[in-house]
Amino acid sequence: MEMATLAVASSLLSLASPFDPKSVRAWLWPHSRIGYCKNIAANRLVTSSATHYCDNWNSSSTRASYGPQGAGAFSMDPASVLQKERIIFLGSQVDDMSADVIISQLLLLDSQDPTKDIKLLINSPGGSVTAGMGIYDAMKLCKADVSTICFGLAASMGAFLLASGTKGKRFCMPNSRVMIHQPLGGGSGSAIDVGIQAREMMYHKIKLTKIMSRLTGKSEQQIEVDTDRDYFMNAWEAVEYGLVDAVVDDGKPGLVAPVGEAKEPPKTRIWDYWTVKERKERKALPLEAPVYKDSEEKHQAESEEREKAAV
Repeated sequence: MEMATLAVASSLLSLASPFDPKSVRAWLWPHSRIGYCKNIAANRLVTSSATHYCDNWNSSSTRASYGPQGAGAFSMDPASVLQKERIIFLGSQVDDMSADVIISQLLLLDSQDPTKDIKLLINSPGGSVTAGMGIYDAMKLCKADVSTICFGLAASMGAFLLASGTKGKRFCMPNSRVMIHQPLGGGSGSAIDVGIQAREMMYHKIKLTKIMSRLTGKSEQQIEVDTDRDYFMNAWEAVEYGLVDAVVDDGKPGLVAPVGEAKEPPKTRIWDYWTVKERKERKALPLEAPVYKDSEEKHQAESEEREKAAV
């Protein structure tokens, strides 16, 4: 099929233009399947995975990597480039799949060089407690220091992982937000099953409270009070609370919006939509409402007259 394609292209271009068909073949050769795989091996872009890419040409990951040839053919994958720089990015909710990826990257980078820091960038709304505890255990298992940096939002389990980094190497970007709260969940089924699930949630709540107390330096009672509801903090409040150690580029002008003067917020008008005023009530009456209202008033007047007559 490839030879036929090259032949047709060469014949057409030779008739339509004065270019040499050999030059056309030389141009098409790197873009063919065989030439792509041979260029990979020749340029030493990959070692043992070259055969994998050639054998699995129809896979989506291989098609996504298809692009310019040369030394930077696979440099367009951000995750691979970041991993070479010992940077791991958690940019989704914490679930079993994302936890498996983070754990595998942590263990791999730690085995490669346990003396260099591993940077974990977090922009996550939180998620599964058990999956997050797996990442936490992997961070503590690493001999290398794990530095955590918050980008955007670190909420719930994301805030827990942010605070779980190595002391002195936990950072927040100036415009990031951090939120802590108690574990969320629910139960269904028989009464016994609901009781078991509620007991499991309380177990995770107590365990997370104890760990957060150790990470932040706050008392367990204070942690329990603060996590009773959603507790949002900016970068500097997170530093004061003990979740992080410093703010990146702290004091650099132009990074955050200026703080306005303190004044009372404007009164909301939402109550107008829920309050039925007298003029609106008269206009919104249905057609039979006036008749019903008149008959009710007439009936009430007649009942009052009968009461007076009886007295």
